[in-house]
Amino acid sequence: MQTCLILDDYQEAALGLADWARLSDRVAVSSITDHVADQDALVARIDQAEILVIMRERTPFPAALLPRLKLLVTSGMRNLAIDVAAARAQGVTVCGTESSPTPPTELTWALILGLARHLPLENRNLRDGGPWQSTVGTDLAGATLGLLGLGKIGTRVAAIGRAFGMRVIAWSPNLDDTRAAAAGVERAETKEDLLEASDVVSIHLVLGDRTRGLLGDAELRRMRPSAILVNTSRAPIVDQAALVGALEEGRIAGAGLDVFETEPLPADSPFRRLPNVLALPHVGYVTRDNYRTFFTQAVEDIEAYLAGSPIRLLG
Repeated sequence: MQTCLILDDYQEAALGLADWARLSDRVAVSSITDHVADQDALVARIDQAEILVIMRERTPFPAALLPRLKLLVTSGMRNLAIDVAAARAQGVTVCGTESSPTPPTELTWALILGLARHLPLENRNLRDGGPWQSTVGTDLAGATLGLLGLGKIGTRVAAIGRAFGMRVIAWSPNLDDTRAAAAGVERAETKEDLLEASDVVSIHLVLGDRTRGLLGDAELRRMRPSAILVNTSRAPIVDQAALVGALEEGRIAGAGLDVFETEPLPADSPFRRLPNVLALPHVGYVTRDNYRTFFTQAVEDIEAYLAGSPIRLLG
């Protein structure tokens, strides 16, 4: 009997959203519902497992420290927390699952609307008996939505922006006029042009060498003082210290953030206290249907591995 551990099952949802009983005659499955940040403590809890199921980049994979591990399954087909080459050198099979672009698209718009209409403050005032109507919202119709990245998620965000009556522009290192036109958006010549023209800037790029630190202090200073920045992609695309400075000094109106360089977010992070930040605990992909896909396909991956059948290999 092999042991399978599901890591970072914060909502205690994993076991109820897939038919793990299909594995019961060969694999003992259980989940860890708390986040274990200390690597030594983590290794002590998981080093007897032959199979691990992990959720995106919630926990780095300590490849060299897990000699019993044979199969590593991640949600999605990209996970920067896994050194795939090191895992394979150790004889670990690394595979993934599908992931829908719909949940992060919808959450992006929750952040945009929440900031544009000051929803957290107005809701808090209503609950606490504060002022009745204390803010003036920002219209999206007629405003310009600037998208850094026009892939599967960015294209869907663009379609919703057009439905709101927004002008939509986009930029990425590889974006051309043909692909922009197919998505019904205008292509900005440079990211600086996009930042200067946009009322809402939303990031939908993959983190890599070309995008890490893409927005620093100089770039943020090109944004309008009335503009908001939304990041549901990866935190290091934006220089975090520069972003804190822009928010503290009021050089941009606000930021909607679902991703952070350290997760869970430290208790003393400025993003927890800044009044012009709407921050969420990386829940962009956390929906029932998406989780059902993740864990159902994790079961399928484990079955395929045990049977020696083709499997959804990473990279």
